Amino acid sequence: MKFPTKIPNRKTKCKSAKTANSSNLNESLDILRLDPSLNLPDARIPQYQRAAADSVMALLRELGRGYQALCSYSCREAINILTSLPPQHYNTGWVLTHVGCAYFELAEYMQAERLFSEVRRIESYRVEGMAIYSTTLWHLQKDVALSALAKDLTDMDKNCPEAWCVAGNCFSLQREHDIAIKFFQRAIQVDPGFAYAYTLLGHEFVLTEELDRALACFRNAIRVNNRHYNAWYGLGMIYYKQEKFNLAEIHFKKALSINPQSSVLLCHIGVVQHALKKSDAALETINRAIGIDPKNPLCKFHRASILFANDKYKAALQELEELKQIVPKESLVYFLIGKVYKKLGQTHLALMNFSWAMDLDPKGANNQIKEAIDKRYLPEDEVAEVDDSQDSSFMTDADDTQLHTPDSDDVL
Repeated sequence: MKFPTKIPNRKTKCKSAKTANSSNLNESLDILRLDPSLNLPDARIPQYQRAAADSVMALLRELGRGYQALCSYSCREAINILTSLPPQHYNTGWVLTHVGCAYFELAEYMQAERLFSEVRRIESYRVEGMAIYSTTLWHLQKDVALSALAKDLTDMDKNCPEAWCVAGNCFSLQREHDIAIKFFQRAIQVDPGFAYAYTLLGHEFVLTEELDRALACFRNAIRVNNRHYNAWYGLGMIYYKQEKFNLAEIHFKKALSINPQSSVLLCHIGVVQHALKKSDAALETINRAIGIDPKNPLCKFHRASILFANDKYKAALQELEELKQIVPKESLVYFLIGKVYKKLGQTHLALMNFSWAMDLDPKGANNQIKEAIDKRYLPEDEVAEVDDSQDSSFMTDADDTQLHTPDSDDVL
């Protein structure tokens, strides 16, 4: 009689398993003894793989340095770092978008627009940075390109806040502020954590003179991101319009502490300081702004205006002549030159410049420099004269004239 093969008991199983494991371990040790280099941790990876890993880490380090510089608003440094990348890495959507943002912060809108358009060419699906691109087109007054961008993005992704911000900027450029407000509100509905949408909405409310609602928008932007300096700037502008100059200065300086390289912010601080009768400090601040951006027409115009208000007519005239070379078609430059010549007693030159100003902008609606000038620049005896003269057709409002320039910021 045959009996079945004896089934090993549990102890036998464990013993055989241990024996197998020991055998495998011994074989592994034998392999290691045959190739001693495998015992060294650094030698487990072949040389070419280590070189590739070092190359990737170096690339990530440079990308991180560039991004950190941009977040600190050291825009020139960010541009230098990112443009030094190898071409195959530089010519990517992520890098070009951030370089474009850096140029945007420097108010070099032509360069920014060139880079953003290249991003659209190589990565048409990218939405990151397109809100900034739309604001760039807004400053450059390129309504056709802005309209095409808005259609493309809204067709591509209606759940993206950038798409609705682009659409809002498109209608804002057409002065359809009510429609623009609806689109910015839609962007906030889509993503309540998108700080830039609150800021753009706040600026639209400023344009429609709804200052309380604008204040709420800027405060919401700061709530979402307290380093969003554009919102601090927006609060300062509202307080300036309300003639709360001390509060305006505080908020402008807060924005400047976040973005210390902004010539526009320094210029606004100088204007507020002049309104507070701190003319020497105002000139010093505006000189700092011009030192950062020597060709910023907004800063040069305000410096000329302050010099004029302080009865330094020859210095003001020299500044305005330089400004005329930068923005030769700006009516208010000729207007102020005419006021200077009038003070100097050269009536024929004053009338000639007033005439040029009227020819350039008869209705005062097409100025290219966009920034507040008000009667605080003029001596008291001049205020009534400006109100009664035909030259007051340049004024868009009793206390606030708009001086338009590609380098100024209603939407920072």
